[in-house]
Amino acid sequence: MIYPFNAAEAFKIAIALEENGLRFYRRAAEKFAPGPIADLFTSLAQEEAIHKASFSKFLTDVSTGEPTVYDPDNELDDYLKMMAGLNVFKDGAAEVDRLLSEVDSVQGALKLAMSFEKDSIVFFVQLKSSSEAAADKMSVDKLILEEAKHLRKLARIYNALV
Repeated sequence: MIYPFNAAEAFKIAIALEENGLRFYRRAAEKFAPGPIADLFTSLAQEEAIHKASFSKFLTDVSTGEPTVYDPDNELDDYLKMMAGLNVFKDGAAEVDRLLSEVDSVQGALKLAMSFEKDSIVFFVQLKSSSEAAADKMSVDKLILEEAKHLRKLARIYNALV
């Protein structure tokens, strides 16, 4: 028997993560403007907006689909929510603002950004493994690669500063 896995809920969580990243990068760009670090954060904010749009499309697609995952105890849904709850920005906009207000250096902002990207990658890997459709897996894979690219970029700049 097939049990419903709430893929729509998982993609809503992914959208919220991207919104938090978008907010963080915009606020960080304002905090460290003008300069190359602000430009980096502005660029990353634009990429997070693109990721959010991608997940919104996935949400539309899965909302119209039939459940296809055997998950009698609703463990996948619970697991994905738990993974999202471990994210550095788990409490949304207020948490983003609070954490960024505590950052007093470019290095601190970069470390926070790297933590966010790492947490997002972990969540998206779990989202991919929970997705059934090959097209969804491939699309999430592309987003994982994008987040990994963000992490590498941030790490490269951080390492150059320390």
